[in-house]
Amino acid sequence: MNKISRSKRLIMSLLFMSFPLMTMPGIASAHPLSASYTEITFEKDQTKLDFSLDELSVLEKVDVDTNGDGKLDQNELTANQATIIHFIEDSMYLEVGQQDQAGKDAGIEFSKKNDMTYVTVHFIYPAVPYGETVHLNDGLYYNDGNTNYANLLVAKSGSDVSQAILTGKDRDWTMIHTEPQVEQGQGPASDSSSAAAANTAQSQPEATQESAAKSVFSLKDSAWLSFFKLGMHHILGGYDHLLFLLALLLGRQTFKQYAATITAFTIAHSITLTLTYLNVLHFPSTFIESVIAFSIVYVAIENIFFKKVRFRWLVTFAFGLIHGMGFADILLGMDIPKPYVAIDLASFNIGIEVIQLCLIALAVPVIRYAQRYKGYFRTVQAASILIAAAGAFWLYERLL
Repeated sequence: MNKISRSKRLIMSLLFMSFPLMTMPGIASAHPLSASYTEITFEKDQTKLDFSLDELSVLEKVDVDTNGDGKLDQNELTANQATIIHFIEDSMYLEVGQQDQAGKDAGIEFSKKNDMTYVTVHFIYPAVPYGETVHLNDGLYYNDGNTNYANLLVAKSGSDVSQAILTGKDRDWTMIHTEPQVEQGQGPASDSSSAAAANTAQSQPEATQESAAKSVFSLKDSAWLSFFKLGMHHILGGYDHLLFLLALLLGRQTFKQYAATITAFTIAHSITLTLTYLNVLHFPSTFIESVIAFSIVYVAIENIFFKKVRFRWLVTFAFGLIHGMGFADILLGMDIPKPYVAIDLASFNIGIEVIQLCLIALAVPVIRYAQRYKGYFRTVQAASILIAAAGAFWLYERLL
């Protein structure tokens, strides 16, 4: 009797493992992710700030869908321009030397990033003197626990480029605007101050010049750490990826098979994540998201009809190639400087892997222990029916 009771508890634990994933907020979209992109350009006589927010987030936060079709058209954008700009100005602010900066509206327009529509607002701020500290705070979705929000920021000053990611509770970005170094072989500076800076740089020891060049931007966090955190947040907000992972683990397998399955998924999505960002591979987002939903249905059906699965690593590798393209979606709108592409992509991917391995380390021992009991397969069937239903719903929604 005691053995039966323990079996029931373990079986129920499997259902509890799958239930939260299928009842999380945003199950209808499977990607409750709001992405924005900020580009700050420091020029001699002005500072440009371009802020892009995905269309769905604009519709969610601002009442601008006057015709009720769930989309934002050009007429609605034009008619509600002031409202949208006011919303963005209330959600974020720019400081120079601890003084709020008043930005001038320089226009609003639609833009495309990875087959998705964004609303881009252009602001013009006063020029930032060299040596001043610049601070940006983004409060969009700060108190909304149902939305995984990330602002991918790039700042440019001459040939110097800085990058950061504002997400979670880390919404502050700070830098010191330092005069860009003049490289040898370049033409004469455009003004006397630049020429003086160039002469000063030439008179310094080579090591000092190199140190000065590296300190042009001073960031709170290094970029690799920001991309690492983004990878962690991205997988935690990707409920379809997590449900696929759970479906993979539920099928009865040995530890060797689990290792092969996990390794295949890691290698596959790492390959296509990189190739997709580098624009070597490109498929429509509708196709990618639909195949991801189909992968959930397929693996769940395998779990329903087969007590023991074979060659799951091969199936996982094939679907992992598609999931990797899905992982890359948030990065495609960000202009990562070429010298940092390798480390940033690696950091983002490692962030994804850390969360996956933590979840696997928690789930596999429980699943393996539960496999010792007769009722395990029926429990897997019940859980897999729910998982397949969720995947089928997402597939239907994404094909519409």
